[in-house]
Amino acid sequence: MSIEIKVPALPESVADATILAWQKQPGDKVSRDEVLVEVETDKVVLEVPAPVDGVLTTIVAAEGTTVVAQEVLGMLTEGEAAASAPAPAASAGSAPAAASEVLQIVTPVLPESVADATVLDWRKAPGDAVERDEVLVELETDKVVLEVPSPGSGVLSEIKAASGESVLAGALLGTVAAGAVAASSAGDEAGTGGATSPSVRNLIAEHGLDASQIRGTGRDGRIVNADVLRHIEASGATAVSPVASAPVAAVTAAPVTPAAGITESAAVDAGDRSERRVPMSRLRARIAERLLEASQSTAMLTTFNEVNMQPIKELRSTYKDQFEKAHGVRLGFMSVFVKAATEALKRFPDINASIDGEDIVYHGFCDVGIAVSSSRGLVVPVLRDAEHMSLADIEQQIGEYAGKAKDGKLGIDDLTGGTFTITNGGVFGSLMSTPILNPPQSAILGMHSIQDRPVAENGQVVIRPMMYIALSYDHRIVDGQGAVTFLKTIKELVEEPAKILLDI
Repeated sequence: MSIEIKVPALPESVADATILAWQKQPGDKVSRDEVLVEVETDKVVLEVPAPVDGVLTTIVAAEGTTVVAQEVLGMLTEGEAAASAPAPAASAGSAPAAASEVLQIVTPVLPESVADATVLDWRKAPGDAVERDEVLVELETDKVVLEVPSPGSGVLSEIKAASGESVLAGALLGTVAAGAVAASSAGDEAGTGGATSPSVRNLIAEHGLDASQIRGTGRDGRIVNADVLRHIEASGATAVSPVASAPVAAVTAAPVTPAAGITESAAVDAGDRSERRVPMSRLRARIAERLLEASQSTAMLTTFNEVNMQPIKELRSTYKDQFEKAHGVRLGFMSVFVKAATEALKRFPDINASIDGEDIVYHGFCDVGIAVSSSRGLVVPVLRDAEHMSLADIEQQIGEYAGKAKDGKLGIDDLTGGTFTITNGGVFGSLMSTPILNPPQSAILGMHSIQDRPVAENGQVVIRPMMYIALSYDHRIVDGQGAVTFLKTIKELVEEPAKILLDI
C-alpha cells in the first residue's frame, strides 16, 4: 500500500517552507515515527516522520525545493522489506564483521525547544571495541551535553557524523558491528592512550605536547579537545617546531584544532600579535542570544541596597561545626539568601510572576535558579520548591549542582524552568553589578563581594563586613516601590536571620 508523505501544518504566519535534508533515500527501509525529511521555515526546522513501517519508494520534492502545507514530499510503501545493502568494508586493523549484526547509533530525542545538536567528541574510533551502554559520542545542545551510548557490544564500524557536524533527533551518527572483535592497536596504548579520542590524539601530536601534563576535564579524567586548547593557550605553544631557526617570513602558527564542535579557524603568529578566531560554542551562543533578548524585550531596571553580613558571619562561626556534623555539608551564605528570597517572594508575588503574551502568570511556588559557572559557560540549575527546603537541603542541592556543572553532567530537567534567579558575582571579586534578567522571569538578585567598610551604628562609626546587593526587574510587571521594598525585605531577613525562623 502506497502512502503519501506530506508537509505538516506550518506555524502561524508562515506561508511556505524549504526542504532542508532527506534522511532516507528511495529503497531505504524505514520505521514508524523515524524522521524522513527536515523542512525549514523562517522560524523553526520541522521533522517529518514516517507514518508507518515500510520502504521509501519515491522522493517528489528534492532538497532546496520550496513547498507549502500538505504538499506531497514523497511516497512510502507500507510493509515491504528494503533491498539489503552491502555491508560496509572493514577498516584497516579491524576484525572482519561480515557475519555481525549492524546496529545503528542515532541521535536521541532532544530536549523541548532544541532543534538540533552538534557532535562534540567521539570517544571511540572505527575499529575500536565497544561495550553495550558504553558512551561512544557526546552531543552538545544550547542547553546540555548529551551522551550517546553503544546499542550493543562489538566494534565501532563506521562514523557517519564527524565532530562539529549538526544533527537532528533520530539522525544516524554511526554503526556498531555487534559481536565483532577488534584487532589490538598498539597506537592506542602508546602516547596519549586509548582513553582519548582520535581528534585529541592528533591535536596533541601536532603540537608536540606531553599528554601527562594536560589536565583532563572529561569523564573519568579523560582529555578532550578543549583541555588541549587551554593547555596550548596557557603554555603559549602555538607551533610544533621551534621558530627561532625558521625564516621570519615563513613563521605561521600550526593550525589549532578548536574545541569539539567548533570549526577550524585561521591563526597567524606575527610576533606577540597572534590571533585565533573560533565560532562561539552552542551554549555561549545561546547565552548571548538570551542576554540580548532580555535587554531588548524587557523594561529592565536595577535597584541597589547593602547588607551588614556581621550577624550571618557570627551565626556561621558559632554553628558551622555543629551544622556540618549534623548535615554533612558546610553552611554557606547562599542558602541564607535563598531562604530570605523565598520569604520575600511570598510577600511580593509580582516578583515571582512572569508575562506570557497578554497574561501575567503568578506562580504559587518558588523555583529558584542558582547561576553556576562551568567550563562551558554560565548555567542556571533550579532549586525546585525552594520555599520548603531547609538550609541544609539548599546547601546539599547546590553542592550537587556544582559537581554536575564541573563534570558537564547537568541534565535538561536540572536547568528547565525557574521563577526567580540568584547570581553571586562576589565569588569572582565583583563589588557591584547589574545582573541581567533570565526571561521569562521578572527579576534576578545579584550578590557581591563582602568588604569591610565604615558604617554608622547608634551615632558611632564602626567597621562592618558589608555586601552590596542588586535587584534587576522587569518594570512592565514590577513597580519600583515593590522592587525596592522586596530588596529591603531581603536585607532585613539576612541581617536578622531569626525573622526567617519566626516568619515575621
